[in-house]
Amino acid sequence: MPKAFKIRDAVEADLPGLLHLFETSGLDAPGQGDVDSLRKAWRQLSQWPGARVRVAESGERIIGTLTLFILPMLSHQATPCAVVESVGVDAALQGQGAGRAMMEDAMRLAAQAGCYKLALSSNLRRSDAHAFYQHLGFDQHGLSFKVALPEVAQ
Repeated sequence: MPKAFKIRDAVEADLPGLLHLFETSGLDAPGQGDVDSLRKAWRQLSQWPGARVRVAESGERIIGTLTLFILPMLSHQATPCAVVESVGVDAALQGQGAGRAMMEDAMRLAAQAGCYKLALSSNLRRSDAHAFYQHLGFDQHGLSFKVALPEVAQ
């Protein structure tokens, strides 16, 4: 039987736990980030009306996270779409249902917002993640492209 997890919106007080999770899940390299930088990014992200950082808790411990964006579209008869980014589950707790619970929560929130799709991208090397997403009902669709941009002094 799958374990029950509490899924909720993150709050600023969660940032130290999120930083630890980013490092243990492989989203960020250990020692690369700090809470002050994360706090600055948190405050910027909090200004975006369609952005939500969701966390999965087991007890009082944050064990998973994702960021959900609900984006207004001009195409598709102005129906919004949803994008999930930065999905991470504590490496020691993967396979216990937290990722599934978070993704099902994101799909529910996207449907409630009237989105016509929920999309995400995944690194080609992450075949376990691809199988996970397919098991949840995701279909591979198109190709994902990226370009590294130069840093601009602010």
